[in-house]
Amino acid sequence: MSALGMAELEAMIEEATVDAYNEDEQLTGLFTMLEEHLDLPFTTVVLGVEVTVGGIDLTPDGRIVALCSRGGMRQSIGILDLPLPSPEPEGAQWIEAYRHWAA
Repeated sequence: MSALGMAELEAMIEEATVDAYNEDEQLTGLFTMLEEHLDLPFTTVVLGVEVTVGGIDLTPDGRIVALCSRGGMRQSIGILDLPLPSPEPEGAQWIEAYRHWAA
């Protein structure tokens, strides 16, 4: 992850959650920023296997997941657990902002 400072992360979170009244709305705001800014698809390696991240989703239990595929197989992986490639895709700083918010 890029080394964003605390002030930059806080500003990003504020931008994403400016109209949010509770934690669920804040999560939705961060998810929306990821949807808008994360450059998809991209490839990365999960457990030694190259996968394509083709999208993201917000689960009913309140997690943001990456929708990964390889061949005909698909699996959702929590975006905070997803290893990112180097260089990172455009918009990956929003994952860092989400991580900071979720901590």
